[in-house]
Amino acid sequence: MTLRLGPYPVDPPVVLAPMAGITNVAFRQLCREQGAGLYVCEMITTRALVERNPKTMSMIQFGALERPRSLQLYGVDPATIRKAVEMVVEQDLADHIDMNFGCSVPKVTRRGGGSALPWKRKLFGDIVRSAVEGAAGMPVTIKMRIGIDDDHQTMLDAGRIAQDAGVAWVALHARTAAQRYSGEANWAAIAELKQALDIPVLGNGDIWEAEDALRMMSSTGCDGVVIGRGCLGRPWLFADLAAAFAGRTDRAFPTQGEVAALMLRHATLLVEWWGREKEGVTDFRKHVAWYLKGFPAGGELRAAMATSSSLAELGDLLAQLDPDVPFPREILGQPRGRTGTPAKVVLPQNWLDDRDDDTIPEGAELDDSGG
Repeated sequence: MTLRLGPYPVDPPVVLAPMAGITNVAFRQLCREQGAGLYVCEMITTRALVERNPKTMSMIQFGALERPRSLQLYGVDPATIRKAVEMVVEQDLADHIDMNFGCSVPKVTRRGGGSALPWKRKLFGDIVRSAVEGAAGMPVTIKMRIGIDDDHQTMLDAGRIAQDAGVAWVALHARTAAQRYSGEANWAAIAELKQALDIPVLGNGDIWEAEDALRMMSSTGCDGVVIGRGCLGRPWLFADLAAAFAGRTDRAFPTQGEVAALMLRHATLLVEWWGREKEGVTDFRKHVAWYLKGFPAGGELRAAMATSSSLAELGDLLAQLDPDVPFPREILGQPRGRTGTPAKVVLPQNWLDDRDDDTIPEGAELDDSGG
């Protein structure tokens, strides 16, 4: 059965996870061109949106052919959430709203936001209901983690509350907040959540290759997959996923020359999005290591690319790569992006004492968006 998001079919059932500083218009365009699915904008904070913060407003951009337009919101105050969602609807800023309850960075959890919030089940319910009511029929989804840590799991309660509130689906990153991005994702938790809910459940965590997505769906029964770090420096992963879900075995193994061409195009799209060459090329720098992972490009050349400041300079450096070097298949299945180590989750004082306390933590609403 085709996964649906309100009136929109999501086929194949693949969603690009919102990643701060990554999933802007340029990167989403590269990924969309590889295969159909749903591609979500960077996280936007509800307070910054309601206050029309200039940086935040500039982040809410979509390509002319991008449908549905998916926007992820972060918020902790139900009233501000409702205002933000109503603004999205009234000003036609997006077609779908995803709610962030998965972020595990300390600046978010210490204010009671992100992956800390589902512990406060009453406040969580108020927030999700406010979003769904404010959306007036526009589909709302949520993304969350298993819980704060192994002793404070929240996914089943949160999933049921969200389902009762009327969300279209729930996506689960199968790690706790304490795990951050370390260790292995617990896919059994996805299966457990799927068994507990009637609405679609999407799985996220450790999908490095298209085969991983098929394996996750077959082993957990989930209705779709969310792709995060696996596509960093590899937008063609979405072509592999499209092929896999269509039952084909062909996979993309671009040569170093093909990767170099894609890198230059990514940088060019970023320049167009920024409207300024230096800022666009500077934004691209973080992607260099991801694209060249496993290729024999020398350290000096990589370093030069990672400090380049014009398209001409970047192009000259990319031209020094041997275009005929084949794709390094030995890196297939390896983690990409952040890994790190587990860490105690930073929470507001006495946060764990009362799950039904709906007090909004002081300073919880972030006034800016992105990383």
